[in-house]
Amino acid sequence: MAEIVIRNLRKEFGAFTAVQSSSFTIEDGEFFMLLGPSGCGKTTTLRMIAGLELPTSGEITIDGEDVSQRPASQRDIAFVFQMFALYPHMNVRKNISYPLISQGMPGAEVKKKVAEVASILGITDILDRPVGGLSGGDRQRVALGRAIVRNPKAFMMDEPLGALDAEFREHMAEELRALHDRMHATTVYVTHDQLEAMQMGDKIVVMNHGVIEQFGTPQAIYDKPATMFVAEFIGSPPMNFLRFKGKVADGATAVELGGEPIMVPRQRQGSEGDLVLGVRPEHVILSDEGAYRGEVLATEYLGTTQIVTLMTLNGELKARVPSDQVIHAGERVGLGFNARTLTLFDAASGRALVSDLNAEVLGHG
Repeated sequence: MAEIVIRNLRKEFGAFTAVQSSSFTIEDGEFFMLLGPSGCGKTTTLRMIAGLELPTSGEITIDGEDVSQRPASQRDIAFVFQMFALYPHMNVRKNISYPLISQGMPGAEVKKKVAEVASILGITDILDRPVGGLSGGDRQRVALGRAIVRNPKAFMMDEPLGALDAEFREHMAEELRALHDRMHATTVYVTHDQLEAMQMGDKIVVMNHGVIEQFGTPQAIYDKPATMFVAEFIGSPPMNFLRFKGKVADGATAVELGGEPIMVPRQRQGSEGDLVLGVRPEHVILSDEGAYRGEVLATEYLGTTQIVTLMTLNGELKARVPSDQVIHAGERVGLGFNARTLTLFDAASGRALVSDLNAEVLGHG
């Protein structure tokens, strides 16, 4: 397997720029997610890494070799598509063995490798069945088998679970991650599903309008979003945004919200004007205490938890609290926040103000 390094990658289609100066490194053996909404540039980025599109500028290295202008056939990668792309006139065995036969591998070795891959994927019993009659999950396993049988340097996966129903998609996501862990394969995976990215990925690149908004581990991206776009795109429900006008000095540990002081992590970057306080729903504390208050608009029961929608002086807010906490529509409740879990944003740029990631927990507002 191999490390993949992307430096200042750019792709233009006429006057339209699909990817703008992207740079990141995919470590050897990493499960790497390209995440973002439709049209954000994630699939174009994947296709450039794979060699299906050549970049307008920038550099791609795989296993230390510059492959920026090489075609896909010279990059030693395997591609798995959303729609499986199987040969309908061939059975499972022939679909999996086709890449090896095309390379001129001896028949005995082909048979051995197909058997090994079928065992890994749990499809030994369907090797001689036609692919047309298989379930979506089995067809996806066959598509994966055809990719991994070659033992390439890296795997490129373009929403490979997108055609499956929700329940089976979650099961296949677990299978795919387990397969990756057994093989220690370098995998680049495109998805628009933030839950899938958080569940499977070692690292995530979040893209929007051809730009990388943030790059990091799932936990870092969730806990410390770099932009309001990331904060809203990641999480269900997404991060709450409480908007206010004010000034945050360099080194500040509190902001004023609705006339009440709210403790925040110690800031390393000041800002003035339109600001936004971001807080995840599960980090909102509802109690009788607290001077900053909100009115309960509605509750949504979810089993072990409930989502409470409130209106505050600074906008609507959702809180995720235990389902046995008694809350009634129309009542006013105190809102508490753990300073460590809050993020301040500049409203104009949408970017987070830099804070001390090791900030002391400063209490509730």
